Amino acid sequence: MLKINDLTLHYGGSQILYDISMQAALGRVTCVMGTNGVGKTSLLKAISGTHPRSGGQISFDGQEIGKLPAHAMAQMGVGYVPQGRDIFQLLTVTENLETGFACLPKSEHVIPDEIYDLFPVLKDMSGRRGGDLSGGQQQQLAIARALITKPKLLLLDEPTEGIQPNIIQQIGRVIDYLRDRGDMAIVLVEQYFDFAYDHADDFVILRRGQVISKGDKQTLSRDDLVAAVSV
Repeated sequence: MLKINDLTLHYGGSQILYDISMQAALGRVTCVMGTNGVGKTSLLKAISGTHPRSGGQISFDGQEIGKLPAHAMAQMGVGYVPQGRDIFQLLTVTENLETGFACLPKSEHVIPDEIYDLFPVLKDMSGRRGGDLSGGQQQQLAIARALITKPKLLLLDEPTEGIQPNIIQQIGRVIDYLRDRGDMAIVLVEQYFDFAYDHADDFVILRRGQVISKGDKQTLSRDDLVAAVSV
């Protein structure tokens, strides 16, 4: 679903990513790992179009794409859940979900029952403002909003950050369900090692903006991964 070759990214005069090459397949979770400041979030921003990449090629669903902005990537089928969630604080839960309709034809402007099956709390709090939800509830809302757009590729940036353990477990079950459905590729950026290892199929390890290792669970042992992401 996603193939990246020699992607580079700059912030002003500073280069952040160096010749990143990786791929993400349907029905698999690809986890991008590394210590703080190595470029994980920048990579997701480059894939999603939130920050324009400086160079390299991205192929999505078999088609090479140019440097498209975020709204165009979303319309193509890229769902992005950013670090910090970025929900609309003053909109209700339902209104937050409905913002995902912008990527869909008018005939599909309906919130699927599946959203509430995955995140029952959102139905219970449908009339509450986003800013009144707890951090864990906001994270569920952010993921659900991305799913409204019916993505072929789902980008998750630190979905467990600051979240209570029971909701971390629920988010893990949702990731497993979406992967097993087989119609979506998932790229996960995650610092919580056990969560990442339990739910990922493939790994891409970054250090100083470069890929230093990549492979699946059969080729990268747990000890190898721990060593690669340790300071």
